[in-house]
Amino acid sequence: MTTDGSQPESLPAEVLDDEAPHMPKPTWRTFLSAIAGIGLAALLIIFVLPWVGGVTWHEIFDSFSKIGWLTCLELFGLVVLGLWCYTFTLTGSLPGLSHIRALIMNVSGSAAGNLLPGGGAAGVATTYLMARSWGFVRREISTSIIVSGVWNVLARVALPLLGIAALSLSENALPPSVRKAAWWGGITGLLLLTAFIAILVSPKLTMTVAGWLDRWVAPVFARVRRGKKKGQVPALGELIVDQRSRMANVTRTGWLPMTLGLVGFMGVYFILFWRTFNALGVNLPWVNLFAAYAIGRLLTAVGVTPGGVGITETGTLAVLKAWGADPAAAAAGVLLFGFFTHILELPLGAIGWLAWWKSPKETPRDHTDHPDHPDHVPAT
Repeated sequence: MTTDGSQPESLPAEVLDDEAPHMPKPTWRTFLSAIAGIGLAALLIIFVLPWVGGVTWHEIFDSFSKIGWLTCLELFGLVVLGLWCYTFTLTGSLPGLSHIRALIMNVSGSAAGNLLPGGGAAGVATTYLMARSWGFVRREISTSIIVSGVWNVLARVALPLLGIAALSLSENALPPSVRKAAWWGGITGLLLLTAFIAILVSPKLTMTVAGWLDRWVAPVFARVRRGKKKGQVPALGELIVDQRSRMANVTRTGWLPMTLGLVGFMGVYFILFWRTFNALGVNLPWVNLFAAYAIGRLLTAVGVTPGGVGITETGTLAVLKAWGADPAAAAAGVLLFGFFTHILELPLGAIGWLAWWKSPKETPRDHTDHPDHPDHVPAT
């Protein structure tokens, strides 16, 4: 969709009609939210980060002089390798998706999500739009989003626990507040995993949840629905029973590639983190760097700013400084790592959107234009 709301003529029909997915139209609220989030991130980076580090911007820029072009190319190569590893998580959660398309979907969704505070909805909309245009049915896509989302949350909360385990049990190993937050994150992940497994293995529990949704939630959806389905009560119970079956199948066949993909992605990004700080002269033990990296990954989930920018860098710098890292070099390190893992996703996302635009499109099997759909009307 163009900025004035018109539809480009080159888009395929399955993206243009009412049944096809589309990116939500920008609103003033969305625009103001983006401006506020980016503004807060800028304030945190410009003022709070140097204050936390006790350094000046002149000292930080002096540290950047240690980074050459070869180092930048190395770091960029690690970013690409990490993103490629994550394609295994997406292909494992959405059978039939190729690695190239998974890469396009990942960078495009990340770019869309990185522009808004708590921009996960924009990332999900991007995933849905692209997967539908490639012929995947709605329930396959929703199952993929749920399962890969659970895997991502578990990875985020598991990392800090691994970081704590890698350090000594000394009370000074991590600041008490950070240690407590990491443990609470781990408990949250354990509860999520327990609920996810319970739904997968217990048809009785699934039926109970389905009945509750049909009784209490579905009528609310009917009242707020708009368009052709206004007033219709959705079959949420039937949907969750079907989703349980689909999630069980996807988890049974895709748990290994999804897990290896996330482990590879997180592992390569830790190497990126380590090489960034090593190039800047921050020579802390690897266990300390891993713990700082893990805390930073957890902070990216804070949805106050787009992708947690500003909060992630400031929190990571505070931990590194507490462990004796040179403040100026550490500040430069968190900024450089943030550039490669967040800012760089914006131009990569633009390339991804262009690649999707030029990619061949397919009509989904659950679309009325598909010959196998029961409501299909052949062209005369």
